[in-house]
Amino acid sequence: MKAVVIGTRNLRECPACEGLWVDTASLEQICADREKQATILGWTGQGSAAESGAIEKNIRYLPCPDCQKLMNRVNFAHYSNVVVDVCKAHGTWFDRDELRRIIEFIRAGGMDSARARELAELEDRRRQLKAAQVAGALGSAGTPQVFDHTEREFGLSTVATLLKTFLG
Repeated sequence: MKAVVIGTRNLRECPACEGLWVDTASLEQICADREKQATILGWTGQGSAAESGAIEKNIRYLPCPDCQKLMNRVNFAHYSNVVVDVCKAHGTWFDRDELRRIIEFIRAGGMDSARARELAELEDRRRQLKAAQVAGALGSAGTPQVFDHTEREFGLSTVATLLKTFLG
């Protein structure tokens, strides 16, 4: 890979496939800084919008350029529809055009939408857990069950909540 400077960031590019290796700190700055995003969008090394959306035919797991361990394939921000290769310790590999697509996703409000969706899912899971706890405490006959030692794992706040529910 050869070193390329985009704005103030030193990235690495594969001359054969035009993929980019972006270390974790650089990616955080690119995601947060519109000027850095504009620099990436203006860089001619990545593909054009017409080339995006191609379906990968040969899915393969890549080794991290730094530690050589196989990276995880992740849908960026869970909702971008751009699958990138991530080494949590060292950085992210972007195939040709993927970094530009990520930046367009961010600029279109994708990160805010992803956060809102994740918060809604967490709230829904919290409600389901609370309903399951209440239903489990009632038992099949509608009367409170006897708590055994495993109930201590829920903590006193959960027990207090259940008691308030049952006693009014």
